Amino acid sequence: MMEEVVEIKVSSKLRETQRSESISTPPLDGVPKTPKSPFSSRFMSTPLASPMKKAIENMHGYLGEVGRFTKLDPQDDWLPITQSRNGNAYYAAFHVLSSGIGFQALLLPLAFTTLGWTWGITCLCVAFTWQLYTLWLLIQLHESDSGVRHSRYLRLAMTAFGVKMGKVLALFPIMYLSGGTCVTLIMIGASTMKIFFQMVHGAPCPLSTIEWYLVFTCTAILLAQLPNLNSIAGVSLIGAITAVGYCALICILSVVQGRVGDVSYEPPRGQSDTSMVFRAWNALGIIAFAFRGHNLVLEIQGTMPSDAKQPSRLAMWRGVMFAYIVIALCLFPLAIGGYWAYGNLIPTNGGMLGALHKYHEHDTSKFVIGLTSLLVVINSLSSFQIYAMPVFDNLEFKYTSKKNRPCPRWLRMVFRGLFGCLAFFIAVALPFLPSLAGLIGGVALPITLAYPCLMWIQIKKPQKCSTNWYLNWTLGVIGMILTVLVVIGAIWGIVAQGMEIHFFNPQ
Repeated sequence: MMEEVVEIKVSSKLRETQRSESISTPPLDGVPKTPKSPFSSRFMSTPLASPMKKAIENMHGYLGEVGRFTKLDPQDDWLPITQSRNGNAYYAAFHVLSSGIGFQALLLPLAFTTLGWTWGITCLCVAFTWQLYTLWLLIQLHESDSGVRHSRYLRLAMTAFGVKMGKVLALFPIMYLSGGTCVTLIMIGASTMKIFFQMVHGAPCPLSTIEWYLVFTCTAILLAQLPNLNSIAGVSLIGAITAVGYCALICILSVVQGRVGDVSYEPPRGQSDTSMVFRAWNALGIIAFAFRGHNLVLEIQGTMPSDAKQPSRLAMWRGVMFAYIVIALCLFPLAIGGYWAYGNLIPTNGGMLGALHKYHEHDTSKFVIGLTSLLVVINSLSSFQIYAMPVFDNLEFKYTSKKNRPCPRWLRMVFRGLFGCLAFFIAVALPFLPSLAGLIGGVALPITLAYPCLMWIQIKKPQKCSTNWYLNWTLGVIGMILTVLVVIGAIWGIVAQGMEIHFFNPQ
C-alpha cells in the first residue's frame, strides 16, 4: 500500500514538473505551441513514449528527405528522357559506353601526327583526367538542394547562368553536337554498309552512296520508335559491345601486322612555326572530340530513381567508373598502337578504319575485315539512337509545354521521322562533314571541359580563394581559351590545307 502511494506521488510530481517546464520554457522558433490534450499528456508519460517519439521523428525526417529528393516536374512523365525512371548502374554503363566510344576514337592517331609521342600521350592523359573530373561535377550537380533534378544539360545551364544566357551558351553546342554526330553516323555507317555488302557479294554494289545513306537512315528511324531512353538500354548494350569489338580488332590487327613501310614519326617539314601551332590546336580539337558525350550524362542520370538513402549520383558514378575503365582500355591502345603502326601515313579521311582498308585489305582475312565493318555499322545505328534522344526530347518538350498534354504516338513518330529526314538531307548536302572533326571538337569542348566547372561555381558557390574555387575557375577559363584556339586552328587547317568540298555528291 505504501509503495502505491509513493508511485502516485512520484508520477504526480513528474507531471507537475513537466507542466511547469512547458510553461516556463520559451519555444525555440518563437511560435507559441498549442496545448497538448490530456490523452497526449498521459501517453507521453508512459514508458513507450520515448522510443515511439523517436520513431515518429525519424520517420518524419526520412519522409522530408525523400520529398526533397523526389520533387519532380509532372511534365517529365511525358518526355522520352524522363518518362521511365527505373534505370540502374548497368543501364548507365551501357549508355555511357555507347556514347563514349565510337568513330571519333578512330581519329585519335591523327592528333599524334602533329603532337608527336610525348605531347600526344600527355595531352591524351590530361584530357582524359580533366573530362572525368567534369563528369563527376555534372553527376553531383544533377540533384539540387531544393529537390529539383536537372535531367537535361540545357536546364542545368539555364539554372546556373540564367535562362537567356544559358540558352545562348549551351543550346547551340548541344544541338550541334547531337545533330552533327547523327549526320556523321549516317555517313560513316552507310559507307561502311556499302563496303560490307561488296565484300560479302564480291561484286560492285548496285546501290549508289546516296541510296545507302537512305537505307541506313530508314533503319535508324525504325529503331528510333522505341519510346524512351530506358527502353534503348539493350540497344546501347549492343552498341557498347560492337564499339569495344571493332576498336580491339582494328588495334590488334594493326599491331600484329606491324609498321607499314617508310613509316615516319617526324612532323612534316617545310612548315612555319605558325603553321605548326595551328595544326597543334586542330589536334587538340580531335582529342576533345574523342571525349564527347557529356551532353548526355545528365539525361542518362535522369532515368534513374533517387531518394535520401540511395541518391542517383551513387549508382550513376558506379556505372560511369566501369564505363570509363573500358573506354580508357580502348582509346589509349588505339591511339598509341595506331600511331606506332602507321605514323604520319595514316589517312586523314577515316583514320584507323581508312588505314585498315588501305594497307591491310589484301593481306588480311576477308572475314576479319567484314566483321569489323559489320561492327561499325551496328555501332553507328546504336549510337544514333542515344545522340538523337535530346533532339526528340526537345521537340516533344515544346509540344507538351504548349498543349499541356502528352505527345500522341503518331506525332512522336512524325517528329522522329522528320529529324531522320533532316539528318539524311544534311548528310547528302555536306558529305565532307567528317573531315571537320577538329571543328566539331572545338565547338563541343566547352560542354565537356569548361561549362561544368563554371556551373559548379555558380550553383555550389565554394568559398572564395579556396582550393575548390581556384581549381574550377582555372579549369573553366582555360577550357574557354582552348575552345577559341581549337576553333581557330580547325578553321585555319581547312583554309590552309584545303578540303574537297562537293555539295550533294557523296563519294
